[in-house]
Amino acid sequence: WPGVTVEKKEGRCKGKKDVIVTDLPGIYSLSPYTLEEVVSRDYLLKDHPEAVIDLVDATNIERNLYLTTQILELGIPVVMALNMADLLKKNKIKIDVKGLEKALGCKIVKTSALKGMGINEVVDEAVAAGKSKAVMPKACFSKKVEEAIAKIEEILPADIAEEQKRWYAIKILERDSKVLEQIQMDVTSANKAEEIAEALETEFDDDTESIITNERYEYITGMIAKYVTKPKEKLSTSDKIDQIVTNRILGIPIFLVIMYVVYTIAVSTIGTWVTDWTNDVFVVAIQEWVQGGLEAVNANGILIDLIVNGILGGLGAVLGFAPQMAILFVLLSILEDCGYMVRVAFVMDRIFRKFGLSGKSFIPLLISSGCGIPGIMASKTIENDNDRRLTIMTATFVPCGAKLPVIALMGGVIGSHAIGFPAGALTFIMYVIGIVAVLVSAIILKKTKPFHGDSAPFVMELPAYHIPQAKTVLLHTWERLKGFLIKAGTILFLACIVMWFLSGYGFEGGHFGLVEDSGDSLLAAVGGAIAIIFAPLGFGEWQAVAASLSGFSAKEAIVSTMGVLANVAGDTEDPSAVATGVATWFPSAAAGFSFLLFNLLDSPCLAAISTMAKELNDKKWFWFAIVFQNIFAYVVTFMVYQISGVVTGALTFGVTTVIALIFLVIFLYLLFRRDPYKGKNLSVKRSVAEA
Repeated sequence: WPGVTVEKKEGRCKGKKDVIVTDLPGIYSLSPYTLEEVVSRDYLLKDHPEAVIDLVDATNIERNLYLTTQILELGIPVVMALNMADLLKKNKIKIDVKGLEKALGCKIVKTSALKGMGINEVVDEAVAAGKSKAVMPKACFSKKVEEAIAKIEEILPADIAEEQKRWYAIKILERDSKVLEQIQMDVTSANKAEEIAEALETEFDDDTESIITNERYEYITGMIAKYVTKPKEKLSTSDKIDQIVTNRILGIPIFLVIMYVVYTIAVSTIGTWVTDWTNDVFVVAIQEWVQGGLEAVNANGILIDLIVNGILGGLGAVLGFAPQMAILFVLLSILEDCGYMVRVAFVMDRIFRKFGLSGKSFIPLLISSGCGIPGIMASKTIENDNDRRLTIMTATFVPCGAKLPVIALMGGVIGSHAIGFPAGALTFIMYVIGIVAVLVSAIILKKTKPFHGDSAPFVMELPAYHIPQAKTVLLHTWERLKGFLIKAGTILFLACIVMWFLSGYGFEGGHFGLVEDSGDSLLAAVGGAIAIIFAPLGFGEWQAVAASLSGFSAKEAIVSTMGVLANVAGDTEDPSAVATGVATWFPSAAAGFSFLLFNLLDSPCLAAISTMAKELNDKKWFWFAIVFQNIFAYVVTFMVYQISGVVTGALTFGVTTVIALIFLVIFLYLLFRRDPYKGKNLSVKRSVAEA
């Protein structure tokens, strides 16, 4: 489904090391509508692959053949992989493969990606096809249209390959602006082409693009009638399930219940049991074993402290949550692979449309629940430039896997202040807050000129439900978890060493060196200097401020920094005591929640920030995004802490409360004011037009 592949990916074929396979984003047409479709079209036209494997859904062959007819016009040898062929018998569909092969003029192989059927055969056929000469496309439209195409072929520039002339002629007939810019016809030829197009429009009483589209579907319909036999339409099992899960009233509540169950399993029950064992037994055992070994060889005390408390204490605090992340990723992968998550995007389209976005903007948010980087990249599926920028700026509001350890740790901190607080439900609450933050941002920004405009239409294919393959689920889980583990071995490893040094060394008695009290450390000096900025948010202790700052490199570094500081401050080797030590940095449950809220909404990690810069491709918009994220996070957290503090009696009414109320009034005004651009026909730029 859209967003899974947004850039081409290359790899060498197993058993055929001289064969390079390029995976392109899935498209429905060679008339680009979104940026990831541009990637596919440009590759086919400019990179000249030796052969194309056209992946077609055997159960919905009529829809897929539209793209097939366009690819065949490029003159590149094509092999059709008739995928999901294992479902043909189950769905009582019969396809005359030999007849269809002859009609289309390309080799067809039945495959099942799920069961690994026919994969080697497709590759063999593609390799063989790649060694053959270019294929001349077949005429397949009505007489009048074919005559118009032939006339345009005659006036095309001489440098266009003979086998590609038909494709270019059709595109010129459709007045494809990209193609017209590319081939640069002389004025006489361009005028002649326009005359041919106008004559055809007069003949058919329609525009040429619609004429060609209709001709394709008539050609496809004729082939389907001849070579495909289907039973009478009736509700499938998937359709019956969809009547419930995509229901206007039940769709959202069902999604929320499912996500609550997922997070409860991953964080509260099974996840907690495994994480507790990892923290209390596994990590502690490693620390004791390493410390014992170093002491046995009479290692330097500073080195022992660095390795045991700095590196193992910091990394252990983060890696202890890896089992929770693994369980969460397994459950999310199951929901994705069975076909449910794509339904959620369809259901959320109705909600998002009310806030000026479409379901296409929800897809990057879904992906961001694993990692913000592919989530930001998935914005390529959004053709409206304003919506795409808005989605890039807000996609990381949704808690990614890296924020899960922070939420889990802070759940324990908040629970220590508020007895009876359901810490396990905190992940679900933060997930909902993330989506609400996206919608609120959309309302506010959509009422400004740079982000105005109606949401793009959202049409999405809903694949039939199926039982996920264990191998696929585990691969998806590993792909997500691998990024976290790589960070632990690189960025977090360095962060632990840096934080250990900054928290253990400083100026004491006028001399620089190892300090007994971490409050005299360099980190305390830096954190204390800027703590005044965060004090109105409830976390004015230098340790909490230092942890927040480390989060800008990687969100997992927040936990590793807390682990290092808790070990230094509490002189303990037990990572389970980290939450207890950290709780002393926050005066109340509200303060702990504010810390979590700020680190949920502020700028993402450096890797995601660099991806934002690449996708926005504009310094002005990049810096606007960074400033917006951090100001939005600060203002929202400021209001939440100050107002909730006064309401609960944790704070007294004062100047900061008045400022918070002023912020609230401004916030509500921006949220509920009349849209000054509503009804105005202002043009909205599409990135695809410039690609």
